[in-house]
Amino acid sequence: MLSLNKISFEFGGRYLYEDASWQINPGDKAGLIGANGSGKSTLLRIINGEYSTESGNITKLRNLSIGFLNQDLLSYDSEKNILDVALEAFEKQLRLHEEIEKILSRLEHEHNDELLHQLHDKQVLYESLDGYTIQHKAEELLEGLGFTTADLRRPLSEFSGGWRMRVMLAKIMLQRPDVLMLDEPTNHLDLPSIQWIEKYLREYTGTIILVSHDRYFLDRVVNKIVEIANRKITVYPGNFSFYEKEKTLRDSLQQSRFENQQDYIKSQEKLIDRFRYKASKARFAQSRIKMLDKLERVEEVASSGPVINIKFDIAQQPGKVISKIYIREKSYDTLRIFGSTEAQIHRGDKIALIGANGKGKSTLLRMLNGTEPFEGRIQDGYNVTKSFYAQHQLEALNLDKNLIEELQDFAPEEKTSNLRALLGAFLFSGDDIQKKIKVLSGGEKARMALAKLILSKANFLILDEPTNHLDFQSVNILIQVLQEFKGTFILVSHDRFFISKIANKIWWIEDHAMKEYPGTYEEYEYSKQPQMVETTQKKTIPKVQLKESKPEKKPHAEEQKKKKKLTVQFQKLEEKIAALKSEKEKSETQLSLPEIYSDQKAFQQALSQFNTIEKELKKTTEEWEKIFEELEGAD
Repeated sequence: MLSLNKISFEFGGRYLYEDASWQINPGDKAGLIGANGSGKSTLLRIINGEYSTESGNITKLRNLSIGFLNQDLLSYDSEKNILDVALEAFEKQLRLHEEIEKILSRLEHEHNDELLHQLHDKQVLYESLDGYTIQHKAEELLEGLGFTTADLRRPLSEFSGGWRMRVMLAKIMLQRPDVLMLDEPTNHLDLPSIQWIEKYLREYTGTIILVSHDRYFLDRVVNKIVEIANRKITVYPGNFSFYEKEKTLRDSLQQSRFENQQDYIKSQEKLIDRFRYKASKARFAQSRIKMLDKLERVEEVASSGPVINIKFDIAQQPGKVISKIYIREKSYDTLRIFGSTEAQIHRGDKIALIGANGKGKSTLLRMLNGTEPFEGRIQDGYNVTKSFYAQHQLEALNLDKNLIEELQDFAPEEKTSNLRALLGAFLFSGDDIQKKIKVLSGGEKARMALAKLILSKANFLILDEPTNHLDFQSVNILIQVLQEFKGTFILVSHDRFFISKIANKIWWIEDHAMKEYPGTYEEYEYSKQPQMVETTQKKTIPKVQLKESKPEKKPHAEEQKKKKKLTVQFQKLEEKIAALKSEKEKSETQLSLPEIYSDQKAFQQALSQFNTIEKELKKTTEEWEKIFEELEGAD
């Protein structure tokens, strides 16, 4: 239905894709992944027709409809209520409804058969387009995304950017396009809404392409992972968990192929160096040079990311109790956040504060930080030093400083070598540290602010959505940092994978009071299953929009048998290649002996033997590469 054929696209002086291809089929639910800056959002805009490629082409079915949710929609504003904005999805039905209303108005004063026939025809068409159900569908979808019934009549302009994005998401989903493209749809959703939209997208009958850094979300929604890396687009048939395993296998095979080729290139270069300056062997050396020039190079596998091996100290050891929270009341005008509630944070607690937006999670973090007034008190423990991270911290960075200067100003007592090591741990290396902060992307600024947080040596961290703007690699780094952190922290996050890796307690706000589960996120989720089922039943998706989801196809036993056979052949060929390389080295040694290359007949015999071995090595390597390709496609 949609095909990208050998496209190339340059942006900011570098190629994002070069001769990259991707076939998108009906029913595909593809998760588009890649490092920040690899070109995920750009690719969506190319598919949407906003950008043109330098070479290659894109073919689409005629009249293919595409719905695109992108971050630019955050700035969309309107004085219409959010229900009417969502109903704009039904342009044809709304136009018909307006025409019906005009005819009904005329019939109050005019009575003729022609008007009655027009009214009948338009009402029949309106009914065939499900016009009488569109309001119900829009209301149900908006409420599923977290809006209350009272919210539906409020103007869009009264809502923050994140809530506006939900309205735009509802509008696009109601249009039910052939291809639904979503750029970071979970960024502005709370956990209940994410779980609700997962169910909706699983049962969506059209094609979906979504960019997300939420592993749990990808695992539950997509049937393909599409990775942008090294200017290429690679498709993995499965969810994110499958991708991780398959990626490891493919990388291992590619690295082995790369190393074999490098050995081959070095052996050829050794021969060239021996014979290029000998007149009688110059032609032989030149032929080898031309052959290497034409050789298609295998790329080395890029590193999966650094392992944090620097020590993150805390300045002082605190007492057993980090903080005691006594709240009598916290409200915003008529909106009550907390009633009478108490809680304690102990040394070593790693708390994830979860739940729906609007319940007071970020408010509680600010209360703990001492920047939010309320009725009650926060009693900090002995020797507690706090450091607070929120999205506005990104704007507090000095835009005119470069990275190393920003850290030197923040921690002048630290050695420059330590600061460089810290920046390296957060993926800033080489010339990156001389970059001005004003040219950094949102994700890079987030990493910089997190580096400063660690540098503070605080023993109590308060983190509000620290994974926003971070790609998979950066989230992994933050997970390593927080796992190694010797202090205490409380954080708000909707990233379930992230929470599952770092939290040893789960807090949530219910009935205006703090609730606690003393365990991991998986244990908490398991304990809440009955309630989760009940919630799902309350927020049902309109039945007219859903179809039975098809069970995932499991690999046949014969396919598994074939893959096992290929793996055995692959290993045998690797052994044969190693043996041939050993023979080849011996032959090269013979060719380099003065008594051989000074004797024309002996040299020709040795060269003939070398060429025979090399020919066999080339043939075996080609067989090895063929099986490598088959193994890649076996799944």
